Amino acid sequence: MNVRLTIEYDGTAYSGWQVQPRQKTIQGEIEAALTRLTSQKVTLHTAGRTDSGVHALAQTANFKIDHTLPVEKYRDGLNFYLPNDILIATAEVVDEQFHSRYSAIYRKYRYLIASEKSAINRFRRWEVTEQLDLASMNNAAGWLIGERDFASCCVISSQKENNECILYDSAWTESNGILIYDVTANRFLHNMIRSLVGLMYRLGRHDIGIKQFREIISSGDHRLIKKTAPACGLYLVGIGY
Repeated sequence: MNVRLTIEYDGTAYSGWQVQPRQKTIQGEIEAALTRLTSQKVTLHTAGRTDSGVHALAQTANFKIDHTLPVEKYRDGLNFYLPNDILIATAEVVDEQFHSRYSAIYRKYRYLIASEKSAINRFRRWEVTEQLDLASMNNAAGWLIGERDFASCCVISSQKENNECILYDSAWTESNGILIYDVTANRFLHNMIRSLVGLMYRLGRHDIGIKQFREIISSGDHRLIKKTAPACGLYLVGIGY
């Protein structure tokens, strides 16, 4: 049986999605819960390996298992064993060929920038007290739509032979003092969104202009980014199949 999970989590207390030695991770917690539920060792495959401190509203993961437990029991059973900052929203049987990563058509992320400080929400958004030029940031975001090489927005150690991504949507909006960046693409590179947000933050502060913004993106040189947005403001919103 190939089971697909939709997962919501607050990444504040975790060293990202992927299992790491002696680290607390989202994947590690869910796999441990699966073992407690089924008495089997199960490996999860995910659509996107979020970094330390990054959150998810609808992460997707799947696993294959030979077990008599009905699929509708997986959601409640896993939630019983999981900590409160990880929630299994849905569990369903999918085609045997389905793979959370390789079957995905697009990924959608959101980044939040708040104009005021908050004791409650400080780990769920980037708190910036400077006035940012939203129009300039939105102009830059719109320019990113399409296919281009994003090597400049990927940490050097994680760059691939092919660093091209196709952005389908890229835009900033504002709601109740929160700047919201929504971006959808076929794939994202390591640290790509946080690098883009950091660069658009510099643009919004008028530290750089739109011409320099485009030159930095096109340069392929990650050292020119200079400012990477913190992980706490980033959310994986959903995966398209």
